[in-house]
Amino acid sequence: MADQTFDVIVVGGGPGGYVTAIRATQLGMKTALVERENLGGICLNWGCIPTKALLRSSEINHLLHNLGEFGFAADNIRFDLAKVVKRSRGVAKQLSSGVAHLMKKNKITVFDGSGKLAGKNTLAVEKDGKAVATLTANHIIFATGARARILPGLEPDGKLIWSYREAMVPDMMPKSLVVIGSGAIGIEFASFYRNMGAEVTVIEALPRILPVEDEEISAFMHKQFEKQGMKLLTKAVFKSAETGRDNITVTVEAGGTAHRITADRAISAIGIVGNFENLGLEAAGVKVERTHVVVDGFGRTGIEGIYAIGDLTGPPWLAHKASHEGIICIEKIAGLDPHEFETGNIPGCTYCRPQVASVGMTEAKAKESGRTIRVGRFPFIGNGKAIAMGEPEGIIKTIFDAETGELLGAHMAGAEVTEMIQGYVIARQLETTEADLMHTVFPHPTVSEAMHESVLDAYGQVIHF
Repeated sequence: MADQTFDVIVVGGGPGGYVTAIRATQLGMKTALVERENLGGICLNWGCIPTKALLRSSEINHLLHNLGEFGFAADNIRFDLAKVVKRSRGVAKQLSSGVAHLMKKNKITVFDGSGKLAGKNTLAVEKDGKAVATLTANHIIFATGARARILPGLEPDGKLIWSYREAMVPDMMPKSLVVIGSGAIGIEFASFYRNMGAEVTVIEALPRILPVEDEEISAFMHKQFEKQGMKLLTKAVFKSAETGRDNITVTVEAGGTAHRITADRAISAIGIVGNFENLGLEAAGVKVERTHVVVDGFGRTGIEGIYAIGDLTGPPWLAHKASHEGIICIEKIAGLDPHEFETGNIPGCTYCRPQVASVGMTEAKAKESGRTIRVGRFPFIGNGKAIAMGEPEGIIKTIFDAETGELLGAHMAGAEVTEMIQGYVIARQLETTEADLMHTVFPHPTVSEAMHESVLDAYGQVIHF
């Protein structure tokens, strides 16, 4: 039987857990990882990675149906849905196998099962109701992630009402689809299915789509999606769903009027809840609020030897946030001096068409903070590379503290902005001022030049618009 005593035990093998385990071994700790399903977690197997593979296929489908813009012509363009899904699953499998290799390379002992606290510094691992092992460690880190929130009356049935799992492996391409929820998950699926040819309606209870984004970016994306033929209903409250033989009718109330929307399939994407149950956390005295474990900036729960990171601890629910939290947590345990976790420098990305990316404060939040601000904007229509790519629809918005020049926030919509946002993330991490950014030389021709122009615009020095 494998060793039972470790320096640290990590429960959950997603991007928070496995990264933490690797860093722990780098710091000389004897480490165990407990995972009940798949190494890589939801992100790698059923979230971040396979959805991007699907979205890539949908982008290609869009391009193939717009070849005339680039001087090409093709007839009888079609796709094989089974192959599209197979490719997505293959990408996920390849990376999951890679995580397994990393565990062996770093000599991390992996236990297949579910972990539950069984006393001080003790974790019981079981699988299918049978005991696997009883492990001990001075430090136990929970990284069990989160799952889709279920809306009463819209419980996924695997056929007509899909969760993200069914939406990722469809056995048919719906001609029509209704998506409830316009956060990153809902919008990415709406974008995928619309670009594959489905008629898509998005339902959002809040006043605008992509509600965590800057209001100006939300409005820009609303117009873009409508241009693509997507129907968007905001301030729309879900009331009921009626399933037929091979379709579903969703009733929502918007503006005092009831709307009945019939579609082949529905996707529920209204948020997530933390996987805090059956871990023994509350019995150990760990505080849980609204399904999320309460921690400080180093992942400490307040109970000696028990820590939590990632989606389990609340928003932002992002893989890179979980990984970063894990690094900070384990380095603090090891006696290093990491900076306390701070969400303001965590970028958010939505991989729809066009893409959305942001970091830091929205304009509204910056004003609420009491600061005097300067705001710069630059549209992609003024950027040569974007026009040459055939991607002129986009905007970059930067927000500065007028007194100090601090970059408070950056918000982007357009082609490949999820790759470019890191420039602003680094700028915030290094506490860069507007002067530093204005005197940085951006290569030409690149879409990134729009970032420079947005900064210049905030100070009345924009060149190309």
